[in-house]
Amino acid sequence: MNPNEKISYHIDALFGKGVSNVLPKELSFIYSRKTGRIKSFGINDRLVGTLRSDGGIALTIFGASILLNSGNFKQNCIIPNHDALPFVSEGRSLFCKHVEWFGSNINIGSEVVVIDKKGEVVAVGKSVVSQSQLHGRIGDVAVKVREGIKSRGEHQTP
Repeated sequence: MNPNEKISYHIDALFGKGVSNVLPKELSFIYSRKTGRIKSFGINDRLVGTLRSDGGIALTIFGASILLNSGNFKQNCIIPNHDALPFVSEGRSLFCKHVEWFGSNINIGSEVVVIDKKGEVVAVGKSVVSQSQLHGRIGDVAVKVREGIKSRGEHQTP
């Protein structure tokens, strides 16, 4: 099996059937010198994601924005309320009380993309709670944000 097929199967298994169809046919890969396994992959020298040791894929903001072109991928997303957007875009954690909407593919430890109401990527991270805990848990962290877009004024309305 070639590396492109391997990544496509992996993405479809994690994020939903057919999500990998939005990726170009030729991806670039970085391999481990010790094991020879794929460490990360990208498009035209821009990093899309890194394979985690637990079998997941840690997406970059660039990678998440590409996968968001697939209709099924939105089930891996969370929309926070307007007040939380500046903080999340800076890379701070998203708390349960600030979650307005979440997709059906959100589970503990799964890769999550935080988007605004327009559907633009604000941050990427890892879910800390399950779907049943997302509503009603006041002080708990919902998503541990790994990377935010870090431009506060961009998503604020005048």
